[in-house]
Amino acid sequence: MPKPKNRQTEVVASPDDDRRQRRRFSAADKERILREADGCTERGQLGELLRREGIYSSQLSTWRAQRDQEGLAGLSGKRPGPKPAKDAKDREIEKRDRRIAQLEKELRISKALIELQEKAHEILGIALPGTEDADSASPTSSDSARRRSR
Repeated sequence: MPKPKNRQTEVVASPDDDRRQRRRFSAADKERILREADGCTERGQLGELLRREGIYSSQLSTWRAQRDQEGLAGLSGKRPGPKPAKDAKDREIEKRDRRIAQLEKELRISKALIELQEKAHEILGIALPGTEDADSASPTSSDSARRRSR
């Protein structure tokens, strides 16, 4: 016995190209179907719902995962295809961010090298040429002791 056709779920050929079109569900439809599926408690109810709506159980699983990850906004369809290209302003911002990160890395390395040089001079007991304490004419013994205690 043939199944009665439901007008809401029937897929009809487009008169333009006479091919079947893929069904698209709105976020509201997905939400409604998920609510109905969550409410199915008796044996066979879920299968009946799937047949009535013309969908597979894998679609329910996918929609549930989207709903759990992003909420109801996750159920709305996303545009297919590549993401839009970045404009000149965005490319310039990324370029500057990369340059800032590079300079910060170089600064960290330079600071580490200066600290290493200071420790080497301190261990060897050699006076550092041209440090920030160079305001005084010659370092005193208390300056050397202060450096060693760091």
